[in-house]
Amino acid sequence: MLLPDNIHPENSIYYNGAFVIESLKKDCTFKILDLFQEVKVKREMSFSLFILCLDWLYLIDVAKLNSKGEVVLCS
Repeated sequence: MLLPDNIHPENSIYYNGAFVIESLKKDCTFKILDLFQEVKVKREMSFSLFILCLDWLYLIDVAKLNSKGEVVLCS
């Protein structure tokens, strides 16, 4: 859920996606596991939640995969 009404906002994809975006702003290209490690330093999250955040960011055209399989911040 993006903005759930029955759990803390800190557990939402919307909130955690902001940490992914913040990491992507530092260096626009990351391998998926490197990005996960970078995000995990700032915010403790599970890998499944991280992947859901990436899925959401892809759907709203904020992040995509390049031809090398790296996560790239869209301009």
